[in-house]
Amino acid sequence: MCGIIGYIGNDNGVDYVLGGLKNLEYRGYDSSGICIINNSSQTNLIKQVGGIDKLVQKIKITKPNGKLIIGHTRWATHGKPSTQNAHPHFNNDRSIFIVHNGIIENYLEIKSKLTSRGYKFISETDSEVIPNLVDFYYKKVNSLSRAFRMALSDLKGTYAICLVSTIEPDKIFVSRLGSPLVIGKTKDKIFVSSDPSAITNKTKTVSFLNDFDIAEVALKKIKIFNQKGNKVSSAKFETISHNDSQNNLGDWPNYMIKEINQIPEVVELAIKGRLGANHQIKLGGLDDVSTQLEHIDRIVIVGCGTSYYAGLIGEYLIEEFANIPVEVELSSEFKYKNEPISRSTCLIAISQSGETADTIAALNKVKDFGVLKLGIVNSIGSTISRMTDAGVYCHAGNERSVASTKAFIAQVTVLSLLALRLAKTRNKSVDDLMEDLLNLPDKIRKVLDQSEQIQKLVHKYIKYKNFLFIGRKYNYPIALEGALKLKEVSYVHAEGYSAGEMKHGPIALIDKSFPTIVIATKGDLYKKTISNLLEIKSRGGPIILITNFQDQKIKNMVDDIVYVPESGEETAVQIISVALQLFAYYFSLALGKNIDKPRNLAKSVTVE
Repeated sequence: MCGIIGYIGNDNGVDYVLGGLKNLEYRGYDSSGICIINNSSQTNLIKQVGGIDKLVQKIKITKPNGKLIIGHTRWATHGKPSTQNAHPHFNNDRSIFIVHNGIIENYLEIKSKLTSRGYKFISETDSEVIPNLVDFYYKKVNSLSRAFRMALSDLKGTYAICLVSTIEPDKIFVSRLGSPLVIGKTKDKIFVSSDPSAITNKTKTVSFLNDFDIAEVALKKIKIFNQKGNKVSSAKFETISHNDSQNNLGDWPNYMIKEINQIPEVVELAIKGRLGANHQIKLGGLDDVSTQLEHIDRIVIVGCGTSYYAGLIGEYLIEEFANIPVEVELSSEFKYKNEPISRSTCLIAISQSGETADTIAALNKVKDFGVLKLGIVNSIGSTISRMTDAGVYCHAGNERSVASTKAFIAQVTVLSLLALRLAKTRNKSVDDLMEDLLNLPDKIRKVLDQSEQIQKLVHKYIKYKNFLFIGRKYNYPIALEGALKLKEVSYVHAEGYSAGEMKHGPIALIDKSFPTIVIATKGDLYKKTISNLLEIKSRGGPIILITNFQDQKIKNMVDDIVYVPESGEETAVQIISVALQLFAYYFSLALGKNIDKPRNLAKSVTVE
């Protein structure tokens, strides 16, 4: 969601910070701003509603210089997008400036307390209480470091905060709780960011902060404290691997279509070294917990949005091949449920970013239960990857389009490998799945070859404002995911449903103006899905069939058919997902929408 970038160095850092903010655009935002403090402790605050380019144009007019800078991209939570609500925020004296990701739940109480003491507020945000609260304590203790810690102890909610001040113009004070922050360094520069991708073009030497860490970041020394003021440690740096070329569009018109076309290589990377000779499954990230895995008798999968739908597919895979009961829960619901969890339960957290607030909260809920916690994440070094006992990385590379495409396919591929890793027996169906996984990249390439056909299909249906997606078994979660993709990027209403539930409500919607996309793959439930298709046809509803089965009898019963390569039903979901992603992409393109940055959405949802 919101993005943070900070800089201390010997050079003018304005271009560094603006470049970092550009790298954070993919997360979703509605306004941006920077605060620059120069050597004479003078400040320059520049804020702008809209894209980063507008902020850049504003900065070009004044050409500011500074060696201590913080910047921010805001995704509105408290208050509409406006210059006043944009970050950085400041105290009444304009001596303390902050950028903040997260939500301060008790900001109204703090605001009321400070207002009664003469403080004035000019924004609608929760964030503005932070610099004024620090100011309040600074005037009591005359120490910015202590004042920052005292202010943090009053805050309830989630936060990643960077603070700079004219009082100590050579430091950035930072802290996090439930929202990511990373420090990066070179010989003569230090960066702070909410996302490593914002700074990896400058440095790949980074230190990830943990919850409740407070860091005083100076050019020559970085100190880490807890909220009581006790020194925890010096910052521990590591070198991360990051392919910065994925931040560039190259010859592609946008990131979504680029990332869809990367899917075959993503699947190859996900299985490379993991599905070996003689069909041996090697998931190195699970080696340290292999003994615990042997004693699992129940699995709970948590995730949000697309990751939740991947989890639903994982439920079918693990129950079918490993014979272990699986429940899939929305992270936002699971964290508030009271349910029995035993030590033989395994919790699997799925998140592309590894920073999803609700999924982190779900992990925190069980941290004292003694359960095995596994992560399936794409972002190396993310919070979830560090909170879990073990896990498997997706290796999908940096995904910049808000609508997840390649990362979703990678998640399902990893879940397939996990199901095989947990399988108690070796039988023909297990071998068939392994073979299908090896052949999956080439079959997805054949779907990509049909892009032009799918684009033509979109133009036929572009006038429709509502769509229904239906499927059974493995195809049910894909129906949910296909509907989500269409509504995310085109703003067209779409619903995903189990085909077997058609007669329990959704069939009431069917008429000639309500198309249905029917997902029916070769298998035991094919005929049952076709029966649902016929029920739609008899009521005049337009039908698009997506199938891997050449059924001559069905051709005259539907309006359009998209054929995909034949595969087992466990891997057909990934092949069909790519076709549905292309459908959503071309629909958005035809409507002229902002494909990579759909309105109101954020790539990494770091608040509840």
